[in-house]
Amino acid sequence: MTTQSPGASPRLLPRLLPGLFIAFEGGDGAGKSTQAAELAKALESRGLTVLRTREPGGTPIGEKLRSLVLDHGHGHIDAHTEALIFAASRAAHATQVIRPALERGEIVLTDRYIDSSVAYQGAGRGLGTAAVRDINAWATSGLQPDLTVLLDVEPTVGRQRRTAGDAAEDRLESEADEFHATIRAAFLDMAEARPGAYLVLPARLPVAELAARIVERVESLLAVTQSSPVTQSSTA
Repeated sequence: MTTQSPGASPRLLPRLLPGLFIAFEGGDGAGKSTQAAELAKALESRGLTVLRTREPGGTPIGEKLRSLVLDHGHGHIDAHTEALIFAASRAAHATQVIRPALERGEIVLTDRYIDSSVAYQGAGRGLGTAAVRDINAWATSGLQPDLTVLLDVEPTVGRQRRTAGDAAEDRLESEADEFHATIRAAFLDMAEARPGAYLVLPARLPVAELAARIVERVESLLAVTQSSPVTQSSTA
């Protein structure tokens, strides 16, 4: 884990925790969980300790909040309440799961993190990306990924993938394609603003090709982080 400033590559900044933190982001149906599983398998085959997790969720309270905010049947949830539920889940996740694993020197792979709230609630719900990012920075005590893998998917393709199986769409998945187009644009804007912190890949590529590209980037990142001393910080 690193401290970060806008536009900077995390690999060039002081490391505060010995582990490696990688977030998978992208629209619904992008294949994030599939690629997280592929990366975990590749890293574990090299003898590395990997923790896979997801948001919202990752903790007992987080999973309850996940059901509350994503499942249908809980009545109307306004945009501010929605954003705060996600932030509350993330606060528990960062404190109870992610940071301890990084302190143990593990590689943490999370299916969604702060960027999802910035895209969905900040841009999609119109709350403002800066405001939502600030709330989540406070909720996580500034814990940021070393790398964000952004799988870019067109809204229509994402919907086709989501509805191909038997599972019903959740509250956010069932939003109109226009909403998901706004989400996609927000993710791409974040990646463009800080290119060194992102690996952006088209989700339409074959699973094996995506996995190979992600592994290549992570291996190069590991080579750098393993040779970088951990800096002590009172905020870590």
